[in-house]
Amino acid sequence: MSMAFRSSIAAQQNFASTSTSGPLIASVNGGKLRQAQAASKPAPVLDLPALQAASRVLQDQLVKDSQIVPDLGDMISGMPSSASYTVFPDDYRAPFQKRRHIGIPESLWQYYTSTNLATHMGLLPEIERVWIAIDHNLFLWDYVEGQELSSFVDQPDVITYVAMVKPKPGVFIDEITSLLVICTPVTVLLLGVSTHPVPGPNNQTRTEIKLYATDMSIACDVEMSAVIGTPEGRIFMCGTQDGNLYELHYQEKEGWFGKRVQLINHSVGGMQSLLPRLGTSSSEERIITLVADPARNCFYSLTANNTISIWRTNGDKHVQLLQTISNLYKAAQDKVPGSPALTPQTFTIIALHVVHPSESRAGVQIVAVTANGVRLYFSPSSYGAGYGWSSTPTSGFRPLSLAHVRLPPPNLIHPDEQGRSFREAAVGYGMGQAQQAPPRPYILANLQHSCYDLGITVASQGADVADTDYILCMAPDLTQIGSFGQVHAPQVQQPSQYTNPTYGTATGPTRPPLTERATLVSIPGLTWGIAPVPRSKYSLTTSAPANTPAPLVTNELATQLTEPARQYIILNNGGLHWIVKRRAIDALKDVIEEFQVEGNAQPLIEFRDSYGRDQTCAMLLAIASGNTFLDPMEQSPVGSMNHVSADLAAVARQAFYDFGERPTWAERVTYGTSEGSGTATFSGRREGLALYFARLVRPFWKIPITKAGASGLQDLNIPDDVLVTAQKNLFALKELLDTNPYLFHSAPGDHTGARSAAANEQEAWKAEQSSVSQLLSLLERTIEAISFVLLLSDHHLGELISHCEPDIQKLVSSLTFEDLITADKGVTASRSLVNVIINQQIGQQISVDTISEVLQQRCGSFCSTDDVMLYKARENVRKAVETRNPIERQTWLGESLRLFMKGARNLEFDKLREICGDYQQLSYAKGAVELPLYCAQVFDTDLQGQEYWIASFPANDARTQFWERRRQCYELVLDSLTVFEERCAAAGKQTAAQVDDPETVRGHAYELAFASEDEMFHSTLYEWLISRGMADELLEMRPAYLEAHLRREPVTVEKFQLLWQFYVKDGQPLRAAEVLALMAESTEFSLTLDTRLEYLTLAVGNAKSHPVSVGGRHETAIAFLTDLEEKLDVAQVQLELYNTLLPRQHEPEVAERFKALSNRLYNITELYQLYADPLDLPLIKLLILHVSDHRDESIVRPIWNRIFEEAVDNVDAKVAADRIIARVVPLGQRFYPSESAFPLQHVASLLVRFALAHKGEIPYGWAPRILTQCGVPYPEVWDILHEMYESQVPPFNEQANVQAISSDIAILLTDWVEEAKRPQSAAARGEFPVFRIDQAVEQYLAELEPSRTETKAAYEAIKRQLRRHW
Repeated sequence: MSMAFRSSIAAQQNFASTSTSGPLIASVNGGKLRQAQAASKPAPVLDLPALQAASRVLQDQLVKDSQIVPDLGDMISGMPSSASYTVFPDDYRAPFQKRRHIGIPESLWQYYTSTNLATHMGLLPEIERVWIAIDHNLFLWDYVEGQELSSFVDQPDVITYVAMVKPKPGVFIDEITSLLVICTPVTVLLLGVSTHPVPGPNNQTRTEIKLYATDMSIACDVEMSAVIGTPEGRIFMCGTQDGNLYELHYQEKEGWFGKRVQLINHSVGGMQSLLPRLGTSSSEERIITLVADPARNCFYSLTANNTISIWRTNGDKHVQLLQTISNLYKAAQDKVPGSPALTPQTFTIIALHVVHPSESRAGVQIVAVTANGVRLYFSPSSYGAGYGWSSTPTSGFRPLSLAHVRLPPPNLIHPDEQGRSFREAAVGYGMGQAQQAPPRPYILANLQHSCYDLGITVASQGADVADTDYILCMAPDLTQIGSFGQVHAPQVQQPSQYTNPTYGTATGPTRPPLTERATLVSIPGLTWGIAPVPRSKYSLTTSAPANTPAPLVTNELATQLTEPARQYIILNNGGLHWIVKRRAIDALKDVIEEFQVEGNAQPLIEFRDSYGRDQTCAMLLAIASGNTFLDPMEQSPVGSMNHVSADLAAVARQAFYDFGERPTWAERVTYGTSEGSGTATFSGRREGLALYFARLVRPFWKIPITKAGASGLQDLNIPDDVLVTAQKNLFALKELLDTNPYLFHSAPGDHTGARSAAANEQEAWKAEQSSVSQLLSLLERTIEAISFVLLLSDHHLGELISHCEPDIQKLVSSLTFEDLITADKGVTASRSLVNVIINQQIGQQISVDTISEVLQQRCGSFCSTDDVMLYKARENVRKAVETRNPIERQTWLGESLRLFMKGARNLEFDKLREICGDYQQLSYAKGAVELPLYCAQVFDTDLQGQEYWIASFPANDARTQFWERRRQCYELVLDSLTVFEERCAAAGKQTAAQVDDPETVRGHAYELAFASEDEMFHSTLYEWLISRGMADELLEMRPAYLEAHLRREPVTVEKFQLLWQFYVKDGQPLRAAEVLALMAESTEFSLTLDTRLEYLTLAVGNAKSHPVSVGGRHETAIAFLTDLEEKLDVAQVQLELYNTLLPRQHEPEVAERFKALSNRLYNITELYQLYADPLDLPLIKLLILHVSDHRDESIVRPIWNRIFEEAVDNVDAKVAADRIIARVVPLGQRFYPSESAFPLQHVASLLVRFALAHKGEIPYGWAPRILTQCGVPYPEVWDILHEMYESQVPPFNEQANVQAISSDIAILLTDWVEEAKRPQSAAARGEFPVFRIDQAVEQYLAELEPSRTETKAAYEAIKRQLRRHW
């Protein structure tokens, strides 16, 4: 591996170094950074699902971080004792390093070294001060600034002890945030302290303090020490001489029941009656120290004989003793029998330390440290106290018991021996000490000061050299206890005498045992105090909301790149010394430097094996990109970017690439299917990226952006500089990845091996590339989101939110950073907030150019180019409103319309409506019509709405919403037209001329509307105009889409009415006839029969007016016309049938049929079969036969027979004769010469036979006269009668009948001659057969019976007439 790594480094060296030139190495300061994304490129469309997928990856990493390092309680539970350590010499690899020393200020030094002055000192790290008391003078030394001193000299007694506590609320002025408790042998007094940060040296902030006299002091009989305060501001202390527990009680005013300041001794008085004490005089029972536990709302006391008590405040001026734990030596012995570290002589507890709940969720509560370095861990036990005794159990309190004994490191290297090189000895990182026992192991014997802070123990011990102390530093060894997927080093071997028989039971611990790194650091001087530097505000891990998986504070890997390194201040007579905890990232930097200098890759590989691939890759990314917390001493509020040298960054990049390995693909075959699926296991590169990214955003990711602030407004929930710092680190990461895209590509030689393997590998690479690209999108969006939040903060976030809609306000107050970046609601909220900012600018008449430019540059995805267009467009509208110059107004409006159209994608409908309203007010027809029409297109880019319209609005269709959006836009246009119409109407009443003439505006608006090429809009417009009674005007205009609109489904009578008129006006009569015919025959429309007939008649009329030559459709047109005429005839039959049945419509057999007649047009066959025949309607039957020209003697004769039968039925001859005339004449007049309906021969025969049957009763000439009345020409009647005369067929074989026929012929011929004589008669003279008649008359006279004188006279008269006139 080392060879491969080295050779690849060599190959990449020049490439790597060139790619880092430029901005990657340059330090980016805060101001520049915010504008660093100066990209006026159009914002990409937000892919929220991709961002959410990336966010889930971050969440997985955060969960991992909260689990990879075990809880302190888990590591010691079930194990009575432990003593595993990894020991380091005090060289550059040691886990703790001396970093800084500041001497005591010159001005104090002279007093300080004087022998006849009493000097005491201590640390107050909360306010960055050292207190130094020289006799009765108190000095507070600001060690950040270096030389500055504050002093307090207004009291006469020697000061022995100073402590800092929280004040009670409401007693002092608000500025006082802390109290100094100053103890002298005879008094205790309080000073108020106020603090505020000011700029300090080296770009740091320092704390400035002011002291306030409180006039609160009290005389005391004993000297006080070990002062502690509680969160609610009570102050406890112990008497140095009597070891009693005291409380300094103070209140705002003197009262009836108490002085302003009083000292209460809780060890005597009230307490004695509750608990049996063993007598306060015993020196062993004296309390020697008190420790506060604010997180658990209790405090602890330690007595000289190693007894620990737990107390709780219980009502004003009262305390409650919860538990006392004694016999600890015995308890510890039972846990580690026979250990040389536990002897009665050495077993002295020198300090108690509280374990913060964030370090041990499993409940380890306190650690006691003995003089020889044994640590005793206490946790709540469910089975009582075990040793010692306890008070009555109290609600919510579980008694503590000794859970674990931790022995001191057995193999500490004596500081004198540390000069030698231990490279061979200390093998790697966390490999344990594999050396042959060093010449001088150091045994701890007399620890004096100690501090325990979040898993790290620091204690001082007097050295075996004058004026020197050794500082023992111990911290958890993450490589041994964490689960990083590392190549586990062998466990540290413990000497046999320390191994407890109960240790290593059959099951063994589920978690690795507690292993620590330990080292001794030599510091010149005698220690007065040790304190941790308070965690910076960047350590937001403790304030994370409940739903965030927070890492344990001991998991340094999770926090080392988002907060400064842990530091400890050692105060001694030589000044202040800083010791810094060396983090994994510092170790990694060192091994990279070693590789650079010595070319030895082994330590780098060992590091990777100790911390695991993914963790190492995450750290390498931080080194390669630069990070504000790379320098362990950096403590400034807004860290400046720490970039390593270009060469170092190149090695880090290459190591990241090489260590990252490649993704792999695990195929999963689903049985029973041919398809397989699989999952990718990502490479260390992708995991490292996700891990580093997740850690950078953890401080704010899941936290609400705002919190309720003063005056009811929302405030930013996270300090600005935390966001700025995170943004710098994110930006540096983005820049690294942008400038080195190869970091996530596969190497050319990576695709080797079998075909399937290659396919699988490609799947894995594909999955990896996709995940990385999602993470990069999220990275960019997160950087912009921070810029966005900071920008909102600059514009008074609280006020902006208060100007939003109530539902948006509610939304914003619950929004976390993650929501803002990845959720729909974040997009909604951010857009509303941007709108509020812009509206403010417009409201204050400020140009929106500046703000929109800033928004686009810093946070393009929160304010797209489209949004900016809209803002500028609104500004142009505002300018148009303000200007008086009409030309300027048109210019501004035109520009606004152009911009609105450009940004239309992001225009919400309500905004669009508002804009159209503005345009209407300004009489800007172009904008009021064209903008909504353009938006209709934009809102339906996929043409879903159009498809829905074309499909004629099917029910329950998903596309409805798209059509609805279009329709709403069209409504806006119609609304504009209405407004302009109304203005015209109003203007008609006014006489004064206006600038924008309403008529012109209206005309222009209609012109634009009709000019649109959107067929759907035209359709909507026409319907609107028709509904307003403007159909005639439309037909006159005949706009482009009118025909299509009128033909469009669903068709209606109204539309077709207009359509045929449209064709008539358009000179297309044949098409008009087609539409009319369609209407007449339609079954969809409920039309009356009359109306259908009217349409058919109109259709025939239009078809007839079709010009001959048009488009060669002449034959078709004639066929169509013929068809129409036939249909018209049949329809008339139907109408007659209708009228015939009208009086009978309520008869049962008729009712249904009658109703059906109106519904449609029937053909002739249907009329006969469904109506005429079943209802037996002879007249209708004749009509049908006539219209259809159907000749069938067998049908028509019975009808006529029946007509005659009905006429003569049961009446005398005269009446019958009249009835026959009444029946036959109208039918003859109607049907002659149709043989199919009026069979002339048959009818004539029936008439003649009737006349013959009633000779004498009926006058001669009756039958022929009826026929001529029917319209039968004389020649035809004569032919028929003559045929009968000649026929000799019965009844014409009887002479009487023949003579009767002769009389009829005589009258017929007489009538004919009279008719022929009349001028302009139909029987004109020219066609009159004079010769034939003359001859016939001769014959008739010859054959006439002599008795028929009348007839004879008639014949002779005819002859005379013929002679005279022809």
